[in-house]
Amino acid sequence: MDLSIDGQQLNFIGSLAIMWGSRVLGAIITLVVGWVAASWLAGLVRKVVARVDRVDNTIGGVMARVVRIAVIVLTLLAVLDRFGVETTSIVALLGAAGLAIGLALQGALSNVASGVMLLGLRPFKLGDAVDVGGTVGIVEDIGLFLTRLKTFDGVAVYLPNSQIWGSELKNFTANENRRLNLIFGIGYADDANRALEILQEIVDSDDRILKEPEPLVVFESLGESSVNLLVRPWVHRTNLLKVRFDLTQAVKEHFDREGISFPFPQTDVHLIPQNPTPEESN
Repeated sequence: MDLSIDGQQLNFIGSLAIMWGSRVLGAIITLVVGWVAASWLAGLVRKVVARVDRVDNTIGGVMARVVRIAVIVLTLLAVLDRFGVETTSIVALLGAAGLAIGLALQGALSNVASGVMLLGLRPFKLGDAVDVGGTVGIVEDIGLFLTRLKTFDGVAVYLPNSQIWGSELKNFTANENRRLNLIFGIGYADDANRALEILQEIVDSDDRILKEPEPLVVFESLGESSVNLLVRPWVHRTNLLKVRFDLTQAVKEHFDREGISFPFPQTDVHLIPQNPTPEESN
């Protein structure tokens, strides 16, 4: 059997080797350049996002990973195109797969979108005390899918981000100063003016109460069993509960010394006889 190779076959093999060698070399260079570009762009995105004060660093990490994956996918498509693979059908297949995955995970994707909005707009941050649709607690973690709160009695609550984004949100620590609303009821027979003077003295003697805005000490209303006095001082948010407790105790002690009472709710019942006598009618 003749295994000799003539010059024409050698030329064909040589050209074929050069063609595939150049393709392989080009593919390797494309992969290296794409990998380096993906890492560089991801780092650039992370740095740019970190310079924006209102954007959480978590978003920077997510955006960096998305950019890196996108560049790597484009690099792989470019490599396949070098070997003559029809990339159009692959792109269409990836699009269809992405659509199917999106429909199957639309609830989870809704949480991700809401998580991105929360991290971007930052209505609250870690350590803030918030009220989310009636759930009150301290924010311990903000993720793309869930946000974890710790209630004031130590219970961990996990809320889907879509639920948070669609609910009324109160941030108790967003502002430095907070206002207290305290109502003290005294008896109708007590000296209301003296009670107001005592409340004003208590408020003025507490250094934790801000002078501006000026504290409000006024008659609030005439209740069924009491004359209600309203006290509205402004304090720093870190002193809110402590000042509330201390003011309540001080008012109780001062009113007791002055003989000012705290009336219990009471109801006067008048009995009318069915057949009243002339004396009872008068």
